[in-house]
Amino acid sequence: MGTIKLPNEVQKELNNVSKVAGYLWQREWAERNAGNISINLTSFFSKEEVKGIGTEVPFDFPKGAAGFVIYITGTGCYLRDLIDKIEEASCILYINEDATAYSIIWGGKREGFGPTCELISHASIHLFNSINHPENLAVVHTHPLELICMSHHELFNDEEELNRQLWMMCPEIKVFVPKGIHCTPYALSSTEPLAKVTIEAFKTRNISLWEKHGATATAPDVEKAWDFLDVANKGAKLLMMCWAAGFKPAGLSNKQLTELEQFT
Repeated sequence: MGTIKLPNEVQKELNNVSKVAGYLWQREWAERNAGNISINLTSFFSKEEVKGIGTEVPFDFPKGAAGFVIYITGTGCYLRDLIDKIEEASCILYINEDATAYSIIWGGKREGFGPTCELISHASIHLFNSINHPENLAVVHTHPLELICMSHHELFNDEEELNRQLWMMCPEIKVFVPKGIHCTPYALSSTEPLAKVTIEAFKTRNISLWEKHGATATAPDVEKAWDFLDVANKGAKLLMMCWAAGFKPAGLSNKQLTELEQFT
């Protein structure tokens, strides 16, 4: 069991995790044990603080992730439990200096606890971000209803057009999700191929829409990641509402969308 004392900044991040988990549950985006959340907390701890705590569990991480300290949710855990049982449903783990094992230094206070089966994806994304987008410390994966529906639509095969149609629904979507979403081809959960296609998405976007599965966002913190997902899904919801009402939305014009770029 972890015994490390958490810095105030880390405790604040965990409080935000609990808040965002509540949002996801209320939206019906986190059924049963669906979804997972992680944060790269390496900068908040010294190596002396994290070494020697807990028992090492063998795991084959990307070599560059050696020494990382990561907050992550647990396998089989329900995101709704993060609201008031965060130490049972998640943990902070330390990846050893050889990237061959991890030890839990905080949380995981549930019998048989283990990190999410998407651990390889999260570790790989955090390694990519640390090199290419070091400001992005948080990763949130969830199941936004309308975005998932869009991943079954033919528009999913035309990423640029899908983004244009989402942006044109209202100005805020263009302003607050300026990079749009990436239409990420299907890959099996809990595998390296899924990590690879998600990293490819994050080269140009903040949101990876996993085909017929869900969406993953990366941002400086969990609230900003939630905001990306929330706003993008609003675009999908508005678009589908218009279709359901039997009409094609007029949408913002290309000129109007270009004018909004000054606010992004």
